Amino acid sequence: MPAERLTVVVTRRLPGVFEARLKELFDVELRETDEPMTQQELADAMQRCDVLVPTITDRIDAGLLARASERLRLIANYGAGVDHIDVHSARQRGILVSNTPGVVTDDTADMTMALLLAVTRRIPEGLAVMQKGEWGGWAPGAMLGHRVGGRRLGIIGMGRIGQAVARRAVAFGLEVHYHNRRRLRPEIEAETNATYWDDLDEMVQRMDVISINCPHTPDTFHLMDARRLRMMKENSVIVNTSRGEVIDENALVRQLRAGSIAGAGLDVFEGRSGVNTELRELPNVVLLPHMSSATVEGRVEMGEKVLLNIKTFADGHRPPDQVVPAML
Repeated sequence: MPAERLTVVVTRRLPGVFEARLKELFDVELRETDEPMTQQELADAMQRCDVLVPTITDRIDAGLLARASERLRLIANYGAGVDHIDVHSARQRGILVSNTPGVVTDDTADMTMALLLAVTRRIPEGLAVMQKGEWGGWAPGAMLGHRVGGRRLGIIGMGRIGQAVARRAVAFGLEVHYHNRRRLRPEIEAETNATYWDDLDEMVQRMDVISINCPHTPDTFHLMDARRLRMMKENSVIVNTSRGEVIDENALVRQLRAGSIAGAGLDVFEGRSGVNTELRELPNVVLLPHMSSATVEGRVEMGEKVLLNIKTFADGHRPPDQVVPAML
């Protein structure tokens, strides 16, 4: 007799081709709207499914996991980051967690460079002048930014995305430096002539650009706190396409207002449902709506990885992208 089909609940509207394929393989409950589930809706879903497919907007903590039924055995996250899921508690309850690593590496690295250029060359300010019809013609001292080539880029977190940023940075003539939990192999450093800094404080105070590319963990929460932000050079900028919690936003606002930091490019924020209003008021800040991974290709590939993880699990094997606490 054929094995019983798994019951899968999807918490958000996802690419149609992915949803259609899920329906072919499993008994699937799709989200009718694209509104995030409430905590109660998530708790109810975790009572009636074998597999939950959440996104970054779903906060799955120990309390919520305690309300799950015994039939829930896999949380197949649609996305690489899993800081919204208590992986330790899930593991203790016998629930596997998988993610979609590597899919949006190039997309995120592209956006990191876009933000770097937008801040240093004042692109949003120029765009606003044109859209308002206020441009009076070229002038020698108008809209002056800074060159990118020849500047020092300090990458915090030299994983897949950090390395992809480094490769792009070299093409723009930037000098690559990095801080990481572990030093990279010599051959990887050689690809971008990257310089390793064991001491983050020493690196921060010498860089022209800081790029945040590390995950959010208890160790990286407010890694760029008030003390480290004060160490940055007055003409330096900071770019974050990773997780908002890595930067102390209130301290960043103070430094930007004081002119102690030249600018910031942010695609992620501490408050995931909104943006610090003080950041929106600063002319030297470029803000994007968490769109670094927002490409059609990336979203489809994420769905393909989720499908592979669920299908492998359904066949009685460990999901290829299983997340274990030691990885965090």
